[in-house]
Amino acid sequence: MAENGEEKLLAMARHIAKTLGHNNNNNMADDILQIFSNFDGRFSKENLSDKVLDSDHRSCATLDHSLKSLDQRISHFVSSDHPVWADSAESAAFLDAVDDLVGVLSEWSSLASDKSVGACIARAEDMLQHAMFRLEDEFRWLMERGGESFDLNRPYSKSTENKMSFDSEEDDEEEVMNGEEEQQIPVALPLTDYDVVIDVLPSGTINDLHEIAKRMVAGGFGKECSHVYSSCRREFLEESLSRLGLQKLSVEEVHKKTWQELEDEIERWIKASNVALRILFPSERRLCDRVFFGFSSASDRSFMEVCRGSAIQLLNFADAVAIGSRSPERLFRILDVFETLRDLIPEFESLFSDQYSVLLRNEAITICKRLGEAIKGIFMELENSIRRDPAKVAVPGGGLHPITRYVMNYLLAACRSRISLEQVFEEYPKLDDRVASSTSSLSVQMDWIMELLESNLEAKSKIYKDTALSYVFLMNNGRYIVQKAKGSELGTLLGDDWIRKHTAKVRQYHVHYQRSSWNKVLGILKLDSSNGSMGANGFAKTIKEKIKLFNHQFDEICKIQCSWFVFDEQLREEIRISLEKKLLPAYGNFIVRFRSVAELGKLGDKYIRYGTEDIAAKINDLFQGSTGSNGSCK
Repeated sequence: MAENGEEKLLAMARHIAKTLGHNNNNNMADDILQIFSNFDGRFSKENLSDKVLDSDHRSCATLDHSLKSLDQRISHFVSSDHPVWADSAESAAFLDAVDDLVGVLSEWSSLASDKSVGACIARAEDMLQHAMFRLEDEFRWLMERGGESFDLNRPYSKSTENKMSFDSEEDDEEEVMNGEEEQQIPVALPLTDYDVVIDVLPSGTINDLHEIAKRMVAGGFGKECSHVYSSCRREFLEESLSRLGLQKLSVEEVHKKTWQELEDEIERWIKASNVALRILFPSERRLCDRVFFGFSSASDRSFMEVCRGSAIQLLNFADAVAIGSRSPERLFRILDVFETLRDLIPEFESLFSDQYSVLLRNEAITICKRLGEAIKGIFMELENSIRRDPAKVAVPGGGLHPITRYVMNYLLAACRSRISLEQVFEEYPKLDDRVASSTSSLSVQMDWIMELLESNLEAKSKIYKDTALSYVFLMNNGRYIVQKAKGSELGTLLGDDWIRKHTAKVRQYHVHYQRSSWNKVLGILKLDSSNGSMGANGFAKTIKEKIKLFNHQFDEICKIQCSWFVFDEQLREEIRISLEKKLLPAYGNFIVRFRSVAELGKLGDKYIRYGTEDIAAKINDLFQGSTGSNGSCK
């Protein structure tokens, strides 16, 4: 080997001298030979002169002989009609031959400008290309064979013994083609834990693939190797997502789906996204790193080509949801998509951080922000729907308005995702300068929606011709709002001061109701000192007129207000007790005065229609809706 190396060194020096001293410039050639001779005695004129150029021919002959030997060895494998890797001895011999060929090319490529050496190098490169083509076929065969031998029923969880499945809940019927069962691409089995890694290829196969990849990269065929690898693994990923029920949908197809269909699709997307980002993609990353160990660029490129299509499919669906309808009913499912993608961003950042796939990571972050903007847009649409809700038809009996129920239940449901909403509204502009700067943007948003709702209800209360009924309407809706807010996440966002303020508002509505409805009745029962100056006959006449007027107005109020409705039993009881405290003492005093008038004493039964217990019973029948306690308004 030492002699062969020295011979190559002399051949190199001789080649340089000949090249620099071309065009028959013998003097220049002699000068160059003299320089070499002074540098190293082995480069003497005698050793490098044309007289011994026959050694060049011997060197070329040596190279030619090596190539002929390699051609015989490699042709045996290239032309084989059975897989080389079916026999471990055969595969080892093939790899040795490829290594020797690559070594020859590496040693002699620097002399390629020499015509005879260049011709040999061209032969060697052609031989290498055929060897690479065969290695590519063997690589593909190993990938496919490894997949076929993959045991779907063995457990893969790192922390449990649970089996996995990526199958959708619906049982897939077996498909038969031409009387034979269609070949199935292996996918993993029932999933109960995301803490798993799938080794879909046997360890021995992975080692064989690595050895082939190492030769193909060394031979300049790294991209071809990556392409074969990614085409096989990409099919596995796509089939796995398909088994989860995820369809490949365009933006237009997503937007054409009914809301129920889209809800079902979102449910499948959430499951598929978690499986892909937490199990499938990490497993593919691990497999890439093992197959292309030592070649980070090839590993990164292969991983990107394997996962890009599936990742884009998942992201495109989320993007289609983000740019879709802003209907308030869609908030909760869009929140589900947002939360899923947000929670998977660390996985995107971990998996897609290299030069080939960083765009996927950036796209995931962009779409997550777009989903946040969609959520903000939905709240804006909710505000608009409250503003646009017309004040045309009054709710019978002053009861709860549908918009009150809708908005409060909507906000209560939304606030169950308070953490996510606070994240979305983190940069939301303040809507009220009076709100303290320490108040969260979500709190400001909720307060603003409540303000819009209250304004809308106040406008609706003006539809009622009866002022007292308008206050019953405001009492009902105000009480409902406060009761819903208390003890909930919504109430926490609005704050204790807000709760106290609106509780006081309901009490104020109660006061206004009593004044507008019962003050006239209470005024009738009032007997001031001026009544005594009328004389006995005048006083008797006045008090007689008062009892008649009271009976009429009391009957009229009870007849009307027994059809009114107070939904909250506690509020209804509070109103009744308050009325009894004011009305019963005044009525009792009035009756005592009435009976004390001598002229009217014998006529008491004629004019006194109600005792105090009867008054209390009538009050108890108020606000029952359309019927009283006995089934009718009395």
